[in-house]
Amino acid sequence: MKRRLPNGNRAGCASLAALALALSASPVTAQDGAAAGMGTVEEPQGTPPDLTTPIPPIDPATMPPAPGDAERINFEANSVSYDQDNDTVTASGDVVLRSEDRSVRADQVTWSRTSGQIVATGDVRFVDEDGNQLYTSRIELNDEFEAGAMEDLLLALREGGRLAAANGERLADGTIELTTAAYTGCEVATEDRCPKEPSWRITADRVIYSPDDKIVRFRGAYLEIFGARLIPLPGLSVRTDGRPVSGFLIPDIQYSRNNGLEVSGSYYLNLAPNKDLTVSAYAFTDAPPMASAQWRHLTDRGAYQATGYLTYSRRLDPFGGAASGADRLRGYIFANGRFQFDPNWSLTFSARRATDRTFLRRYDISRDDRLRSMIEIERIDQDSYLTIAGYATQTLRLGVPQGQVPIALPMIDYRYRLDAPGIGGKLELQANSLALFRPEGQDTQRAFAGAKWDLKQITGLGQLVTLTGLLRGDVYHSDENELTATAIYRGNPGWETRGVALAAADIEWPLIGAAFGGTQVLTPRVQFVVTPRIRNLAVPNEDARAIDLEDSNLFSLNRFPGYDRIEDGPRVTYGVDWELTRPNWRISTTVGQSVRLTNRATILPDGTGLSERVSDFVGRTDVRFRDFVKFTHRFRLDKDSLAVRRNEIDATVGSSRTYAEVGYLRLNRDIAPTIEDLRDREELRFAGRVAFARYWSVFGSGVFNLTDRSEDPTFSADGFDPIRTRIGVAYQDDCLELGATWRRDYLDQGDARRGNTFQFYFALRNLGFR
Repeated sequence: MKRRLPNGNRAGCASLAALALALSASPVTAQDGAAAGMGTVEEPQGTPPDLTTPIPPIDPATMPPAPGDAERINFEANSVSYDQDNDTVTASGDVVLRSEDRSVRADQVTWSRTSGQIVATGDVRFVDEDGNQLYTSRIELNDEFEAGAMEDLLLALREGGRLAAANGERLADGTIELTTAAYTGCEVATEDRCPKEPSWRITADRVIYSPDDKIVRFRGAYLEIFGARLIPLPGLSVRTDGRPVSGFLIPDIQYSRNNGLEVSGSYYLNLAPNKDLTVSAYAFTDAPPMASAQWRHLTDRGAYQATGYLTYSRRLDPFGGAASGADRLRGYIFANGRFQFDPNWSLTFSARRATDRTFLRRYDISRDDRLRSMIEIERIDQDSYLTIAGYATQTLRLGVPQGQVPIALPMIDYRYRLDAPGIGGKLELQANSLALFRPEGQDTQRAFAGAKWDLKQITGLGQLVTLTGLLRGDVYHSDENELTATAIYRGNPGWETRGVALAAADIEWPLIGAAFGGTQVLTPRVQFVVTPRIRNLAVPNEDARAIDLEDSNLFSLNRFPGYDRIEDGPRVTYGVDWELTRPNWRISTTVGQSVRLTNRATILPDGTGLSERVSDFVGRTDVRFRDFVKFTHRFRLDKDSLAVRRNEIDATVGSSRTYAEVGYLRLNRDIAPTIEDLRDREELRFAGRVAFARYWSVFGSGVFNLTDRSEDPTFSADGFDPIRTRIGVAYQDDCLELGATWRRDYLDQGDARRGNTFQFYFALRNLGFR
């Protein structure tokens, strides 16, 4: 029993002609390829064909695999007749012809045995070897199953676009030429299969399709958006097999105080299926031009890419004066990649470098205040891990000496896990070394070897008990220690050794039951840690500086973040976790505190919440309702006055189209700002988007510094200083994005002066345009 393409009416919709097939495919993006080249633009003649005919779905059951015999044309039909006088065969009623991976479906097919010509009429669908589907009322084929003349055709490309034309003809060399054509990458039917006008389309006098290189070339093409003809597209071309095409990308337009009006354009060059090059040019009214290039390469071992910017200009005075000095080369380079040599060994690298500290902000490329370059070799198997790495950082902060920024080379870490013999649990052996060099500061080298034992057991009452033991020996060497500004970070110059020992017991008792129409889990937890006195101040502190008591490190064996400082002495930490799960809801909270069991002095700085015998209270609360509400609150309360020492809120309410985000952070450590890593701060962030009129939306965001001099006497802020704000309007449907944005920066950062920036952008699906 054969099934026919649907061709009926739906309530409230126009008649559905069986002229095309709805395709679902990933669009070609600007990174995948572009489509344009230089040529002559001619005004299109005639009325472009209608692209809004909805495409009914096809039943896969009617499309069995093509036969393997390339010389035969197999067919199915309801009836077949033979005309002896004209030597023709006519098949009628749901006719399906197949040859290799091509097929034709039509109401009627006539085959002339004398000329070999095949003529299909009615609701015709022709599928080529690339999966592109042609719908027409009449098509001529030769005996090699190649298309000839066509009328009123619609071509649905495998990559999602569709091309309609009034007439089409196959030339002697196999090229197909269409006249009075239109192309779009948009859907032309709603979800209920009603017709809709596409947001954009390309109209052209002629369209030439070359089956050899799978490229559709347009002649006399124009871009129309919402029915308005806007941009000529000389030499526009798209591929029918989804591969990228060399060509121009659509330009970007922007205005900023730093550079004036900016117009940038890019050319995408597809060199091979696994490598490409994008070259860009930037023209400014208030600055010399700039060029950039991006190279990408996918190899059989991995992938890498490199991007560079270059201009010839003078720097603006970092402190707000006029431009000074002679013009010179300025630029930025960024490269990264990863290679997997076998299942165990891999190499990862990243390189970032700028000619000066203000280039990136001046040209609105990045707002990073430091650029890190790294290389890392890793070996990972089931029981061991080895990494050999090196790091170098370029600071972009004004007033910070580059010579004080360390270079880490090499950094080696090796770990091996095995079953602990005789006592159960897991044993992890570790060896680590690090060498830090500063051109104008302290140099430090470190090496240690240690072993850590873990045993997890569940008691008969359901408690989870974790026992841990740690032994480690450290060796340090440092010189020029006096060049480190903070005395407690220096350590003793020369060689120093240190031993580390630790024993811990951690007990968790999950209690599960029904509550509030859902399921709750209440988990009391207590941890005991014992560590002998450790010679912490005798060795330098390079990686354990930014310490603060938080919910994330409350139950850590060492609350310091690195290896150079170890929290010593006996202590007990206790807390409770509570979680409630209901349909669509999830609420969880954690609160806890730590107590040292000795009055011995500690190296933990004031203001961290850990410097006294009894710590501050810390906690965290998370609330989730579907994907509509996400709320996180982290806090630290003073143990004596319950004053808020840390207050951090991150909240999101809304859908993917309409939402509001708020972030707030206040660090009130109540100490003098004597250590640069423990400064007090207060900041507010917000962002939001409101969708309206189905495809339109307005959006905005802002970052505000709320720190005042009572919180940090060294700070010049007055308690409410905007840092950056942004508002804009955008349109986005299934195939078109466009919008305008206004951003204002309130801080001078060398070349990046405070002021307004305006940007306009749009992107088209299936044309490789940004």
